[in-house]
Amino acid sequence: MKKIITILTISSLLLVACGKENKEALVNEPAIAVKVSGISENNNSPFVTASGKIEAENSANLSTRMMGFVTKIHVQVGQKVNAGQLLVSINNSDLQAKKAQVDASILQATAGYNNAKKDYDRFVNLFKQQSASQKELDDMTARYEMAKAGLEGAKQMRNEVIAQFSYSNITAPFSGVVTNTFVKEGDMANPGMPLVSVEGASRLQVTAMVSENDIATIKKGMAVNVLVKSSNKNVNGKVSEVSSSATNTGGQYLVKINLDKTDASILSGMFVNVQFPVANKVETISNEMVLIPETTLVKQGQLSGIYTVGTGNVAILRWLRIGKTFGSQVEVLSGLSAMENYIVSADGKLYNGVKVIPSPALPEGKGDESSQKL
Repeated sequence: MKKIITILTISSLLLVACGKENKEALVNEPAIAVKVSGISENNNSPFVTASGKIEAENSANLSTRMMGFVTKIHVQVGQKVNAGQLLVSINNSDLQAKKAQVDASILQATAGYNNAKKDYDRFVNLFKQQSASQKELDDMTARYEMAKAGLEGAKQMRNEVIAQFSYSNITAPFSGVVTNTFVKEGDMANPGMPLVSVEGASRLQVTAMVSENDIATIKKGMAVNVLVKSSNKNVNGKVSEVSSSATNTGGQYLVKINLDKTDASILSGMFVNVQFPVANKVETISNEMVLIPETTLVKQGQLSGIYTVGTGNVAILRWLRIGKTFGSQVEVLSGLSAMENYIVSADGKLYNGVKVIPSPALPEGKGDESSQKL
C-alpha cells in the first residue's frame, strides 16, 4: 500500500512540474503582431450576386449533311480564321460521279429541247399557211413543252449536286478562332455530327443563373460588375437578355451579360461572379448583413473560421457559418457580429491562445506586404 501511495505522489509531482513548464513556455513565447479590422455591413449598396461563365457571343459547332471520309483538316485548335475560309474537306467522289451524270443528262435534254423547238417553230409556220392540222400542231406543242421541262429538271438536278458540294467543304461562317476539332483525317463524317467548333473572338458575354428570389429585380440594360475568378479582375458589363422561364434550367433563370472591352487574359470558358446592383432591394436585404474578406478565412475540411482577439490580447479561432459570396467578400450568417473585430493578417503563425499585439489594419490596397495573410 505504501508503494502505491509513493508512486501516485511521484506521478502527481511530475504532472505539476510539466504543467508549470508548459505554462512558463507559453508565457515566455513572444507575442505576434497582428492587424485587426472591423466588420463591413452592406446597408447602402445592396446587390444580387450570381455565378456564371464567359462564352463567345458568336459560336458554332459545324457539321455536314452528307456521309463521307474526312480527307483533310485545314486548321488547328487556336488558329484564327476568316469568314468563308475552308476548314474541313470530306471525300466527294460520289458527288463527282453524280455531277458527271447530271451534266450528261443536261446535254441530252438540251439536244432534245433544241430539236423539239425547231419542229415546233416549223409546224407553227405550216399551221399559219394551213399546211398542218390543229392536231399536228398540238402534238408538236406538247412535245416541245415536255423537252423544255426535261431540260429545266436536269438543270435543277445540277443545282442540287452543286449545293451538296458545299457540305463536303466546311467553311467558317464568321471570323473567329477554332476552339475544337472533333474528327481526324480518315474518320467517317456522318450527317449532323460536329466536325469543328468556331467562336467569334471579337465579343464575349457571360451566361449566369439567377435564383427565383432575385430575378424580378434584374432588368435588361442594367450595368453590372463581373469578377473573373482566375485572374481576380473586374470587368464592366450590361445585361442583354433576361429569361422569363426556368422550366428547362432547373429552377434558375438565365441571364446574359455583354462584356465591355476585355484584355487578352480573359478567355471564353472562364468562371465569374456577377454583381447586379439593385436599388429597390434595400427592403429585402438584412440591415445586419456581415461581410468579411474571403482571404481572412481559416479552412479545415468543411469548416470555415476566423481568428478574433480575446481577453488579454490572445488569438481565438471562432468557427463561422458562411453564406453567399459577393466578389472577394463572403457573408457571415452566424458566429460573428457586426461589433466585433477580426484578425486580417499576422507576422507569424496563429493558433488558439497565442499572444498577439493588435493594431488597426490599413485601408485596402495599403496594407503591409510583409504580413502573412490568413
